[in-house]
Amino acid sequence: MTGTPLRVGLVGYGLAGSVFHAPLIAATEGLALDTVVTSNPERQQQARAEFPDVRLAATPDELFARAAELDLIVVASPNKTHVPLATTALKAGLPVVVDKPVAGTAAEARELAALAEERELLLSVFQNRRWDNDFLTLRKLLDEGGLGDVWRFESRFERWRPKPKGGWRESGDPAEIGGLLYDLGSHVVDQALVLFGPAASVYAETDIRRPGAETDDDTFIAITHTSGVRSHLYVSATTAQLGPRFRVLGSSAGYVKYGLDPQEAALRDGQRPGPGWGAEDESLWGRVGSGESPVTGGGRPEPTLPGDYPAYYAAVAKALLEGAPNPVTAREAAAALDVLEAARRSAREKVTVTL
Repeated sequence: MTGTPLRVGLVGYGLAGSVFHAPLIAATEGLALDTVVTSNPERQQQARAEFPDVRLAATPDELFARAAELDLIVVASPNKTHVPLATTALKAGLPVVVDKPVAGTAAEARELAALAEERELLLSVFQNRRWDNDFLTLRKLLDEGGLGDVWRFESRFERWRPKPKGGWRESGDPAEIGGLLYDLGSHVVDQALVLFGPAASVYAETDIRRPGAETDDDTFIAITHTSGVRSHLYVSATTAQLGPRFRVLGSSAGYVKYGLDPQEAALRDGQRPGPGWGAEDESLWGRVGSGESPVTGGGRPEPTLPGDYPAYYAAVAKALLEGAPNPVTAREAAAALDVLEAARRSAREKVTVTL
């Protein structure tokens, strides 16, 4: 890519904005982090310290007042603001990246998608865990056919946080779109749909386990895909002993992988994409085999491909500058929201929901 980089306005500088979006935008050829929107003085100082040339705005209105000076808006603010901010950006003629979940409902996501299509603007959803190391490795295994026909996909995004941290992510107010079903659930459901296709039915269990917690902190989702694959997805803040991140069982072999992709931890520690980014130590590789547990040495080690979060924004830049495909469309995100809404209904009514 050549020429003047696209100027990016980033709304929000909390966890999503400061740890994920800002560093990845700054590392992407063809993009330049122009403005950060946050009213928090400490976060303003943090943004200026990390990106000395960045401009600051206290409110989204300040940003949109000079929309003509920008080429892309990234929405990394609390969930309840995603739809109104994305709508404003699209109506101002600006392409948009929205952190997951793009909206609180599938209907809202489809309305946003329709608006973007009407305005002929990019609307992309930051589903970064499509570029996790284990996910990329599993896609490779599936493409090679080494597992045979997949029968069951188990995916766990588990943590041990016995005390609530507070904040909007753990708020019981439905308007905040908090809870693990929509937070971590957005990741595991998206991954399952990408790997194994549309959902035919959904069953879910959601619980509030911790004293003082206001919204779901221990959730299970079962998807029966139209392909016949069954996905069992676990998201939890109350798991004292963590299970495998993936356990994939096929007609020929299985794949078991423990541990989280290292990219988030690296970004939190201030590391930035460069040579060796996303690589994992050989001791953490998963195993492929049949008939014996990987814990007792069953199967062969499967080299983990490097994780590649930078690929998401590289694809966004290519889409805007060269007309390449949108890496994650709002309609794909709406399909995941269909599943999340069905899961919420299933847990509430204790039924299996057909889609």
